[in-house]
Amino acid sequence: MKTHLYIKNILLAATVALSLSACEDFLTEKPYGQLTTEGFFSSKEDLDASLNALYSVVATSQGQNNYCGTNFLAGDDISTHPASNKQPLREHDQYSVSDNNSWLVSMWEQRHKVIKAANFIINNAERTPDVSAEDIKQALAQAHYWRAYSYFYLVTTWGKVPVMLEEEIDYNAPLKSIEEVYELILSDLKIAEEGCPAMYSSEPYARNGINIAVSQGAVKATMAYIYMCMAGWPLNKGTEYYDLAAQKAEEVIDGAENGTYYYKLLDQYSQVYSMAYNENNPEVLLGVYYNRDRTAQMIPLTDFLLDMKQGGWGDTNGEIKFWKEFPEGPRKDATYFPKIMLADGELHDWWYDTDPPSREVVAPVFMKTAESSARGMKFDYTDPTPLSANGEKTVQIIRLSQVYCWYAEAIGRSGKVTAKAVEMLNRVRNRADGEASNIYSTSMTPEQLAEAGYNEHGWEIAGYYWAGLASRARDMFRMYRYKEHFEFRKENPEIEVAPGIFRKEAVAVSGTWDDSRMYSPYPYEDAILNPNLKQ
Repeated sequence: MKTHLYIKNILLAATVALSLSACEDFLTEKPYGQLTTEGFFSSKEDLDASLNALYSVVATSQGQNNYCGTNFLAGDDISTHPASNKQPLREHDQYSVSDNNSWLVSMWEQRHKVIKAANFIINNAERTPDVSAEDIKQALAQAHYWRAYSYFYLVTTWGKVPVMLEEEIDYNAPLKSIEEVYELILSDLKIAEEGCPAMYSSEPYARNGINIAVSQGAVKATMAYIYMCMAGWPLNKGTEYYDLAAQKAEEVIDGAENGTYYYKLLDQYSQVYSMAYNENNPEVLLGVYYNRDRTAQMIPLTDFLLDMKQGGWGDTNGEIKFWKEFPEGPRKDATYFPKIMLADGELHDWWYDTDPPSREVVAPVFMKTAESSARGMKFDYTDPTPLSANGEKTVQIIRLSQVYCWYAEAIGRSGKVTAKAVEMLNRVRNRADGEASNIYSTSMTPEQLAEAGYNEHGWEIAGYYWAGLASRARDMFRMYRYKEHFEFRKENPEIEVAPGIFRKEAVAVSGTWDDSRMYSPYPYEDAILNPNLKQ
C-alpha cells in the first residue's frame, strides 16, 4: 500500500456521501473527519458512524471498474477493445498483465482501504460505552465480513499477500501463503455468520423489506463459494470442501424455503437487473446500494460500444463463442442487446459491418448495466438519447440463483446426485427458458450435474463483474480453465454467428502459457514500498 493509505483518522470517509442508499440519519452533526482514533467510540452514535464509514468505503471501492475490476476479463464471457485507452483492461484479456498496469494500483488500494476501515471497527468497537452487546456483535460481524471479502478478492487476484490486522501499515509485512489467507477469510466469516442477523429491523440496515447490510444468509452463501474455491485450484482440497460448500448453500436454501430468510427468485430473468427491482430485489442476498444524487457509481456506459448512438466507453463486450453457446430463451434475450443502435441511428444485429469492414469491435453487447436516461424508467435500446455516465443501479454481490447453482455443482463434484440439487438447478433453468422445461434429472452422472451447475452459473452472471463475489472468471480460475481459454483465444477461429456470417475476437492473444498468468503481478509502486512484493 502507498503511504497515503495510512488513514490516521479512518473516519474521514464518514463525511462523504453515504453508501446505504444515501441515508442521511447518520453523520450530520459532528465533523468526524477531525476526530482521532483514540477519541472515538465514545457513544452509540460513534459506533454507527464507524459502520457507515465502512460502507461508504465499500461503495467507493465497488463504484467504478478501475476500482473493482481485475481479472474478470480473463473469463470466457467478456472481452474488451483492441486499442483506444483500454490497455489496463486488455492486458487482463490477453493474460499478460504488467506490474505498471495503471489500474493495478487503485485496485490494490481499494481493497486495503476497506480492510483498514474494517480493522478500525474490529479493534475498537468493543470499548464503546452504553451500547448493547448485540449492537457491538453486529458491528463486529459486518466488519469481519468485509475484511474477509477483501482478502478473498486479494488472494484470488494476487495469490500470496501481506495480511494487515492492525490500523498501522507494516511495509515489511511478509507474504502469507494462500492457505493462510483463506484461513483468515474463514475465521472472519465464521464470526460474521454468528453475529449478522437473518433480518435487520431498522434503517439504514434494512429498507423496502430487504437487508441493506450484510445478513446471515449472505454470509452463509459467501462461505459456500469460499469452500468451493478452496476445493479447486490452487489448494485442490477436493471432496471434503465441496461437501462443506453444499452444506452452507443448503442452509441458505432451506432458510429461504422455511421463511427464515425472505429470499426468492424473481419470476422473470428480465427483472433481475431491472430498475423496477433496483431497491427491493428479493433475489439479492447482498448488494451495494447507490443514489445518483449523492453516491452515484459509474456503470451505465461501460458496456456500450464506442460506436453506439447512445454514447459509450467501449470498456467491455461479450465474447463471441460464449454468446454462441449461450442457450436461447428469455435469459439470453435479457443478457444481450437484441439490436444495437449505431451512429447512423439505425438498429442493427451486433454482427453488422460494412464491406470492407469498418467497425473496430464487432461483438455481442451486454445489457445488465444499462439504465434509462429518465430516472427510474426501463431502459429502451431503441432510444438514441445519450446516457449519463453516473448511475444508481444496485451492485449485486450475491443472488439466490447463484446459490442454487453452487449447491448443484458442489453436490456433483462431491460425487453425488440428489433430487434436491436437480430441483434447484431446474428452478434456475426453467426461469431462463421461460417455461417448465425441467431439462435436468437424477439420471445425470455427478460430473454432468457439476458441469451443469457450473454452466448455469456462468449464464446467470455472464458479463456481470461489478463487485460480484463470483464472476465467470473466478469460476474458471478455481477450475483451472484459464489455460484452455488462453489457447482458444490464441487460435481465435472465426465463428458462424448467423447463416454465412463469420466473426472473431478483436483482441489478439499470444505467447506460451505458464501458471504465472493465473495471477496479476503486484503493483510496481507498492513493490517499491514492501520488498516482499518483489518476486
